[in-house]
Amino acid sequence: MSDARPQHDDRPERVPDLDEHEEQKATEEQSLDAKTTLEVIRRQGEKELERATAGLAWSGLAAGLAMGFSLVAQGVLRHGLPDAEWRPLVVSLGYAAGFLIVILGSQQLFTENTLTAVVPLLARRDGRTLANVARLWAVVLVANLAGALLFALVAARTEAFSPEMRHAFAELSREATEPSFGLTVLRGIFAGWLIALMVWMLPAAQAAHLWVIVIITWLVGAAHLSHVVAGAVEAFYLVWAGEKGFGDALGGFVLPALIGNVLGGTALVAALNHGQVTAGEG
Repeated sequence: MSDARPQHDDRPERVPDLDEHEEQKATEEQSLDAKTTLEVIRRQGEKELERATAGLAWSGLAAGLAMGFSLVAQGVLRHGLPDAEWRPLVVSLGYAAGFLIVILGSQQLFTENTLTAVVPLLARRDGRTLANVARLWAVVLVANLAGALLFALVAARTEAFSPEMRHAFAELSREATEPSFGLTVLRGIFAGWLIALMVWMLPAAQAAHLWVIVIITWLVGAAHLSHVVAGAVEAFYLVWAGEKGFGDALGGFVLPALIGNVLGGTALVAALNHGQVTAGEG
């Protein structure tokens, strides 16, 4: 009876001959697992927590202003495209504009910090870190909202944009802010979840950063999810246009979107991803 076992192949393996630089790159690619990603984000969070309050405020203000371009880009597409069933899907591509400016420009956006700043807190769990995270969140959030308020003022009360464009801005803003308090919280959870996941994915994305940002933020816009800063531009636009009261904008949209974004960004991403890495350690 013949031996059916596979015979050992003594031929040498055909593997590429890498130089030192190529070997280093291959090792880096192989090592970018969940643990490495968490450490990258933890270091980013530590760096942000070390920033002075004034620097955070100016960066947060710039981010709030920049997020206004999500409304502008969507308005341009809505005004320029025919009223067809597919139009909302294309219009939602404009939602990525503000995020691209903010993330690639290294500006401070509140929903990013719900992930990066909380990772050092999960690692240390002390009062000093908690106070520093609270400082960063408060400064960045207030600065983001101030920038959103200023952008909305210029968009609604000046001739910077044509009447047709302002009409498109108003339509988009009504659609974004019409859900109830509870529904805005729920949609905010999903938005915070996706934005924080985007931050989690960026270290591994390398040259694909642009596509990760565009795809994730397009999904947030196309699904009509609630992002506290992007939506604040729309809520404040209606305030300056005379369609909403300031208290209604804050209590009816900003607050529930904030609650949802924090829950989605911290509980569903930071805590879970931190847990999957640290489970079984120590």
